[in-house]
Amino acid sequence: MLTQPGSSDAAMATAPNRCQICKRVCRGLRRSCAGVRCSKPEVVTVRKPSRLVSVVAIMSVCLMSLVWGAPPASAQRRSEMQILSDAETDHIIRKMARPIFQAAGIDPDSVQILLINDPTVNAFVAGGQNIFIHTGLLLDVDNADQLLGVIAHETGHISGGHLVRGAEAMDNAFLASLLGMGLGIAGGLASRNAGAGAAGVMLGQHLAERNYLSFSRTQEASADQAGLSFLEQSGISAKGMETFLEKLGVNDPLMNDRDAGYRLTHPLTRERIDAVKAFVARSRYSNAQLPSATEADLRRVQAKLYGYLDPRGALVRYKVNDPSPAARYGRAYAYFRQGDVKQATPLVDGLIADEPKNPYLYEMKGDLMLQTGRAPDAVAPYRKAVEMAGSDAGTIRVSLAHALLEQHDPRLADEALKNLQIASKGKAQSAFLWRLTAQAWSMKKNDGMVAYATAEEALARGDMPMAKAQAERAERMLPAGSPGWLRAQDIRGQTGGADKPER
Repeated sequence: MLTQPGSSDAAMATAPNRCQICKRVCRGLRRSCAGVRCSKPEVVTVRKPSRLVSVVAIMSVCLMSLVWGAPPASAQRRSEMQILSDAETDHIIRKMARPIFQAAGIDPDSVQILLINDPTVNAFVAGGQNIFIHTGLLLDVDNADQLLGVIAHETGHISGGHLVRGAEAMDNAFLASLLGMGLGIAGGLASRNAGAGAAGVMLGQHLAERNYLSFSRTQEASADQAGLSFLEQSGISAKGMETFLEKLGVNDPLMNDRDAGYRLTHPLTRERIDAVKAFVARSRYSNAQLPSATEADLRRVQAKLYGYLDPRGALVRYKVNDPSPAARYGRAYAYFRQGDVKQATPLVDGLIADEPKNPYLYEMKGDLMLQTGRAPDAVAPYRKAVEMAGSDAGTIRVSLAHALLEQHDPRLADEALKNLQIASKGKAQSAFLWRLTAQAWSMKKNDGMVAYATAEEALARGDMPMAKAQAERAERMLPAGSPGWLRAQDIRGQTGGADKPER
């Protein structure tokens, strides 16, 4: 597992899980990639998830060699992709972007917004309606208008069907694998545990972006115009798109490597900037202002990211004498990330006192309790967060189930299962969710459902042999026609098991 550079999270994340089914779930992968045998397949085990969850897609060197020849040193250095999953960040960005998706005629709930842990300033679309935003871009934007300008542009690519046709099959396979590896994994912000990981043969970020997730100048201009139209229909100023493009500049001698990613995937020309400027000059909404709450939400997300990605830097940025919510948020996450519970707790409690109806603050309180070994104390704030978040509580439900199961009390298994089953029907579905589900069924001594849940977990990790074996085992043990039995049949079919095993 890969975590933040320089941290000790990897060692702790691979600590043995006390769950009885761990040995079955965490076997090594033994499969080939496109006919080439990988000598050392990566296997990642999970102990505790993190609220800003690092889901690592690990690129196989043998796949790179097969497709492109020996990878250059720069590609090797950037061979991993980390996805950060956070319920509040997803909620805030989705809420901001909803009018744009609606203007484009796209169901907002069908768009997946994914945050990549990468300091470069970039965003791109891939695999259909999936928008990838780099942390570097999210931290670099000056205001919510600029972020919405980027999202509008990427929505223009989606509505225009601009995915590169020649690489579409490979792209879809890449995304299908990545999205199935647990992007919706729930959890609490880990002070020391990296959280959830995934193993498999993936295309690296360097390969994905530079080689086939780039667009032509014509497509870029088309996406700009579509994005500007969506902003206008939404009553949102397009100045954000204009100022963002100006920040990146054309032939700017001050441009550095952090900015280069955008230019590699989105050819930037003077004509593009001039066309956006002309649109802004005639727009009815050029001077429209977003609500102050929207800007405050962005500042909160940025503070959370700073606290998670660079705790020391966040404590310098967000001074102790700064009473703003964003600054307190940033300090709380930084202390939490450093394992300083004494400093983090009063900040979290103070934020809750100021915003008693904010579910994500109760989630953070639960995270603090869970990750410091106080699982029983985490249950109440998690329950409160689930109640308040409503339909957006999927990942929080998984955290609640995790806190319940950490107590190793069979009497709590039913509540854990209820929350996991609800979460599995939404975007929170993940390998970790199914691992917890198997643990809950193990507490209830239902070996058939343990096998079924383990099959789902293996399928999410991309371990097809394990998924097939456990699905067949579930079919033999579960009542014929039961939901678990039927789903086990589906999994067996997905993994190439055509014949029904003998009962």
